[in-house]
Amino acid sequence: MMYDWILKFPQAFVFNPGSAIDDGIRQFSRNHRASLSAIKSVTVWMLNGIEALLGMIPWWALILLVIWAGYKTGRRWWIGFLYGVMLFFIGTFGLWKLMLETLSIIVVSVSLALALGFPMGVVVAMNRHVETVMQPVMDFMQTIPSFVYLIPAAMLFSVGKTPAVMATLIYSVVPMIRLTSHGIRHVDREVVEAGIAFGSSRLQLLFSVQVPQALPTIMTGVNQTIMMAMGMVVTCALIGANGLGMEILVATNRTEMGRALMPGVSIVFIAIILDRLTQGSIRKRSGKDR
Repeated sequence: MMYDWILKFPQAFVFNPGSAIDDGIRQFSRNHRASLSAIKSVTVWMLNGIEALLGMIPWWALILLVIWAGYKTGRRWWIGFLYGVMLFFIGTFGLWKLMLETLSIIVVSVSLALALGFPMGVVVAMNRHVETVMQPVMDFMQTIPSFVYLIPAAMLFSVGKTPAVMATLIYSVVPMIRLTSHGIRHVDREVVEAGIAFGSSRLQLLFSVQVPQALPTIMTGVNQTIMMAMGMVVTCALIGANGLGMEILVATNRTEMGRALMPGVSIVFIAIILDRLTQGSIRKRSGKDR
């Protein structure tokens, strides 16, 4: 009908940029095949190294290490013992090797996110123009569904652990940038002015005054980065990342509730341990421990 456009969106205004975006990613992949292969090789080397290192630690030694870390950050033996029990139960579920694979992905992803996010956070904190540009970009990155990150990662790096690391890196780097920037920018002005009065250069002021003062906030960024990386564990199984997420995906496809429950509980245990250890470290650095 002539006036259908009043109730229905006009077809003349409809366009789909999806195919152009896909063509652009494929073209980028073809033009930068050597660079992407080098990135993939380095990532695989890091993953294999971390996994081999974790595999060399006896299971009981890793549990004792977690108990000790829990005591040092929580100042109570029963807290460390509880973390050790959680880790022990993951082994009793028969998921120890899958847990190490998942941890290797998390360690590499978080390490890259911290290495990238910290300097970017410093730049955002020191430059208002960069902050103006980065703010909507970071809002977009945190709002877009995590599944969307899997597609370009898989198109550029095929399937497996490498695209899982890249997707997790992009998804989890934002809190590190935000909280590093926030912490540095909100350092007490009097402390900064004292540093300037003592003749500190801009770099000396940054690394000797602002970063140490902002460390609790930066450590909160580390904690949030780890938690967001944990949130990608199951999602990354969709592009072939082995580990606990893959076990859940297989169980879901087969509609096996019991098989999916154990790796799900294991992921919760790991998330609790990592969260509490980093939070305890934050409290310790803030001087709030009694």
